[in-house]
Amino acid sequence: MIALSVNLNKIALIRNSRDTTNPDIPEHAQLCIDAGADGITVHPRPDQRHIRAQDCFDLAAMLTVEFNIEGNPFSGPRSSNREGVGDYPGFMALVKAVRPAQCTLVPDTDGQLTSDHGFDLTRDGDRVAPLVQELQALGIRTSLFMDPDPEQIRLAAQTGTDRIELYTESYAAAFQRHDEVDEVFRRFVEAAEVAASEGLGLNAGHDLDLHNLPRFATVPGLLEVSIGHALTVDAIRMGLADTIAAYQKALGK
Repeated sequence: MIALSVNLNKIALIRNSRDTTNPDIPEHAQLCIDAGADGITVHPRPDQRHIRAQDCFDLAAMLTVEFNIEGNPFSGPRSSNREGVGDYPGFMALVKAVRPAQCTLVPDTDGQLTSDHGFDLTRDGDRVAPLVQELQALGIRTSLFMDPDPEQIRLAAQTGTDRIELYTESYAAAFQRHDEVDEVFRRFVEAAEVAASEGLGLNAGHDLDLHNLPRFATVPGLLEVSIGHALTVDAIRMGLADTIAAYQKALGK
């Protein structure tokens, strides 16, 4: 069965638009769990524009499902200039303190609106591999955010990572355009097959929604999807419980 991990970044973004704790992040996580979510994902960025470092600790203290923290492992500490918002300790320091079940390493930068590419391990593999080992030594399963590029996926296996997360924006865009979707989908199937041949577990995420998810759920070996933006928008229209049920149905449950 493919696990559904709900990304809470957009919920935190709503909270941060006011000087308030509403919506409460752990409370919303519990609502997701009660509705049938298999996991919770957050992506704390150094500017703390949505999920904040303290949210990660608060979630770790209450979660009864798998906790996945995403982020750039090269992001260092940063002081906060906002009242009531603590400093950002640096991504690796945060993950080591929180110790989630899974850590997904993502090569994003401050200037990006959202994650928009996977690792280039030809360039960064020697830097990434020791970080993978550090996390695994703490009992944290590791995943690398990757494009559906067979060569790069083989390099991911050489880092020792447990899993990869395929960046699915190109599939979602082709699905929406009704243009070359079969060809794009085949690239993801091939990427999944390469991951399996290299002994890597397979996750996926980015721009997956109720329309494109049923087909993507047929990718061989898919273990987990993390979905936030589309799921949050659908919850406004459908209600949270019905939305999570719909996403689980789209995954074949």
